[in-house]
Amino acid sequence: MLRIVTALAAGLLFGAGLTVSQMVNPAKVIGFLDIGGNWDPSLAFVLAGAVGTVALGFLVVRRRLAAPLFAAAFDPPSARGIDRNHVFGAVLFGIGWGLVGLCPGPALAALAIAPAKVALFVGAMLVGMAGFAVFQSLAARRKQAR
Repeated sequence: MLRIVTALAAGLLFGAGLTVSQMVNPAKVIGFLDIGGNWDPSLAFVLAGAVGTVALGFLVVRRRLAAPLFAAAFDPPSARGIDRNHVFGAVLFGIGWGLVGLCPGPALAALAIAPAKVALFVGAMLVGMAGFAVFQSLAARRKQAR
């Protein structure tokens, strides 16, 4: 139960941070991404805070000797290089973010503020995620068949 409450608290804190920073406002995000036009640099502070927080988190994980509070062991990312899937995913993410001004976390948080405006994006995002899962499954089957 404590694990669920902690996850809920972390999610609420994350959503509140996205809302306070205006990451749930597509116009604000597009203004930040429009470096050649009417650029709004204010979200750079959000980005710097996020990078700093993650860096601090990884530092704590590396130095901590015991297991995490709610798991048997730490499970850091295993990927060490950049491959075609990383590049394709980053490009696709960037195109979607630049066109709509939302990415998955802020879109889910924005559902609480303006569900009618965000529902189509979230639906398309879920369809895309399901499509990717099907594609990965088919690719794995083809690889096993060889």
